[in-house]
Amino acid sequence: MRAVVQRVTDASVTVDGRVIGAIGPGLLVLLGVHVNDTEADAEWMAHKLLNLRILADTDDKMNESILDQSAEILVVSQFTLYGDARKGFRPAFIEAARPEQGKALYASVVARLADKLGHPVPTGEFGAMMQVHLTNDGPVTIILESPHSK
Repeated sequence: MRAVVQRVTDASVTVDGRVIGAIGPGLLVLLGVHVNDTEADAEWMAHKLLNLRILADTDDKMNESILDQSAEILVVSQFTLYGDARKGFRPAFIEAARPEQGKALYASVVARLADKLGHPVPTGEFGAMMQVHLTNDGPVTIILESPHSK
């Protein structure tokens, strides 16, 4: 599993002109699922996202997590994170999970986050054409990859 995590002051995702998920300060997560990913990757990713210390503390140091600040998290599926453009100019997506597997593991990460946070987690719509709007805070952008992938 691969995630691009951005610390944001606000973020939203729109489908067909309608905002379907939005947050204030917190993390925007673009999440891709690898063809070899399992529930172990979903567990690892949810745990890492909840505990990743990239939010600013009172001294403006990246030292706090979503859990420390009760900040928000928006998770958007993005299979293109597994696009491979090393050869030619058109990316190949053979490492991305098929839609059935990708949707199930994406939903598993979101459910694990919601369970630990105690409330629903805003998301995009799996497989839809989406527009993502954000204000990156910092800017802070971190790439995570579960150790079980590949």
